[in-house]
Amino acid sequence: MIQTVTVGTDGSDTADKAVQFAFDLAEKFGAKIVIASSYRPVSEDKVRRDQRDAPDDIQWSINPTQEVDATLNSAAERARERGLEAVTEAREGQPAEVLCEIAEAYGSDVVVVGNRGMHRKVLGSVPNSVSHNAPCSVVIVKTT
Repeated sequence: MIQTVTVGTDGSDTADKAVQFAFDLAEKFGAKIVIASSYRPVSEDKVRRDQRDAPDDIQWSINPTQEVDATLNSAAERARERGLEAVTEAREGQPAEVLCEIAEAYGSDVVVVGNRGMHRKVLGSVPNSVSHNAPCSVVIVKTT
């Protein structure tokens, strides 16, 4: 039985195909969906500059994870519109490593990731690394 599905996204169109597949899978099994992403920190100077230039009422929302937060929140809203229980999590680090850590933290039964990068024979591509290091089953969705 699949109770928790984790999917990684970077907000790209190809990643969205994996997200949609994960939503379908979660819907079919009545599973919770964990929408995950990694990020690289934004410099404090950029954060301060953006906060200074922003209107007063939104300055609080400008932070080192603002871009990834917007991507995850948008995906979670779409999941909830489909009646899915959705949670989001972003962590600093390498995408494959972060996705596997989040999947383990939530006790995921399956990780869904897009195949972008699989055609290259480059060590460290996200889907390749996830397929070798995930704590659970992995579905690699054809997104290209």
